[in-house]
Amino acid sequence: MRIRLISVGSKIPSWVNEGFQEYRKRLDRGPGLELVEIPLAHRGKNPDIKRLMQQEGEAILKQIQPSDWVIALEVNGKDWTTETLAMNLQSWQDEAKDVVLLVGGPDGLSNACRQRANQQWSLSRLTLPHPMIRVMLAEALYRAWSLNIGHPYHRGG
Repeated sequence: MRIRLISVGSKIPSWVNEGFQEYRKRLDRGPGLELVEIPLAHRGKNPDIKRLMQQEGEAILKQIQPSDWVIALEVNGKDWTTETLAMNLQSWQDEAKDVVLLVGGPDGLSNACRQRANQQWSLSRLTLPHPMIRVMLAEALYRAWSLNIGHPYHRGG
C-alpha cells in the first residue's frame, strides 16, 4: 500500500512545506506519503472558473490508476474521527490498496474528480487555506498510523 496526496497548487509557503515534510518523514516508517503537485490553472482578470476547474481536474485524473482507492477532500464530505481514519488506514493496508487523496485548488475539485472518488472526506466545515490542508492531512495520517501501531503520539480518549 502507498498513499499519494494529489494537490492543486505549487507556490506553497516554506512553513507549509516544512510541516508537511516533517510528517511525511515520520510516515516513511509506515505507509509512506507521496505528494504530487498539480499546477494551478492560470486565473486571469475574468476567469472561466468552471473551465479552469476542468483543466485542473483533467491533470489530477491523469495521475490516478484504475485500481487506486480515491478519496476527495470535500467540505461536504463525511466527518471522520481519528479512530475512523485509523480503521480506514488499517483496512487499506490489509487490502493492499493504493490510496489517493485529492485536494482541489481555490475553487475546489471538478465534477469528474468527485465522481471518480470512492469516498469524500471533510477535514473540517471551516474554510481553510488549501496549502494548510497538506499539513493537517499529513498529521492526521501520522496520528492514525500511530494509533494503529500503539505509538504514544496519539493520546486521545
